[in-house]
Amino acid sequence: ENILGQIEDLRLFALVVENRSISKVADKLNIAKSAVSRRLKLLEARFGTKLIDRVPGAWDVTASGLELYQRSVQVIGDVDEIDSDFTQTSQMISGPLNISAPRDFGLTYLSPAILSFSKRYPEIQMTVDFDDRAVDLNRENYDFAIRITAKVEDAVVAQKIGCAQLRLCASPFYLKRKEEPKHLNDLINHQLLYFGTARRSVWKFMNNSGKYEEISFQPALNSNSGEFLMHAVLNNQGVAVLPDFLVDHAIASGKLVSLLPHLSVPDYGIYLVHANERRLNRRMRLFSKEMKAAG
Repeated sequence: ENILGQIEDLRLFALVVENRSISKVADKLNIAKSAVSRRLKLLEARFGTKLIDRVPGAWDVTASGLELYQRSVQVIGDVDEIDSDFTQTSQMISGPLNISAPRDFGLTYLSPAILSFSKRYPEIQMTVDFDDRAVDLNRENYDFAIRITAKVEDAVVAQKIGCAQLRLCASPFYLKRKEEPKHLNDLINHQLLYFGTARRSVWKFMNNSGKYEEISFQPALNSNSGEFLMHAVLNNQGVAVLPDFLVDHAIASGKLVSLLPHLSVPDYGIYLVHANERRLNRRMRLFSKEMKAAG
């Protein structure tokens, strides 16, 4: 039997495992149930082991069957990827690509890279959802999500594309009315603006000795929008911890002042993530490469 026939047998076996039914696979492939059973028996004979235990009222994948399934999925994915790449080398790259990105970061920092990618590959139908909600990549129809976080959840595959540094800042005019803080506890006397919805909040900083210091406070203003908080700080409303991609330009131009230079906020990683089970097609790999370059 040739290699293509063997791959198709593995593809059939994977479908049987995923559907937990020979008859369902037969219906999907529009072939006889007996043909599926026969190919499954030939596969078991080739490997000299039982792959699926089938008795009335019970259906279980054996340990050998599970190992074969896991390795088959990888082989099938690689073959499909090769097929896709080489059949499209002389064609336009097309198809859907669905992305979820944090609103402020996506709109202020990522937009140029996304628009550049879209211009370079006009046949890719991109949908970009700017939303701070953590989408469920295993259940929702997204190829990628971008996360800005200190720790990525275990249920996804993550590629670090950058780093977000957080700044404690206020406007010069605000600091004329309120004395500039020299120590962390001085912040208690200030209007503190918080990214989030907690009635009682905590900011954690690292000092020059590598030790953590923190302050607990009741925010004068809460918001789930970093951009809104930045405008509030620019309008002399108080002190906030905001990411560099929002405030560095304002700090460089003197519109904002960075406070407590001896303290730093632990950096957040910027990650491009996808579901564990998701095989990267060519569109996804091209987008991944673009985001890594942008980061």
